[in-house]
Amino acid sequence: MHPYPVPGPPPGSFSQATDPRAGIDEAVAGLDDLDALPLAEHVERFDAVHTELTVALSSIDKV
Repeated sequence: MHPYPVPGPPPGSFSQATDPRAGIDEAVAGLDDLDALPLAEHVERFDAVHTELTVALSSIDKV
């Protein structure tokens, strides 16, 4: 346990039983058609990739 709060993935977004890398390819694939989407919808796609990467990275150190 850490003596101070540390950043991590959103609560409930990671299960020890799942492979944290499983969603990365799917999330990154969502960036493939950005040029066909309105600019306002880009944020949602980037946010999904950011969340998946956060989950994967936080699992490396078991944060």
